Amino acid sequence: MAQTFAEDQYGKKIDRCLTDTLLKFGGGLAIGSVLSLLFFKRRAWPIIMGSGFGIGVAYNNCERSLNASK
Repeated sequence: MAQTFAEDQYGKKIDRCLTDTLLKFGGGLAIGSVLSLLFFKRRAWPIIMGSGFGIGVAYNNCERSLNASK
């Protein structure tokens, strides 16, 4: 059986966090852009708000994932 080191597990968690952050940021950006185009007369705040929500959710998920191992 192959050994898994703690550093490898931590690295995989960080990789998952970065991937999750990029996906959630992109999703928030896309949703904010659509809302801005359709409902808010092409203003910037829905795009910024959607991106911020995406990063916030990803940060919360990463924090929970990294603190679960303690």
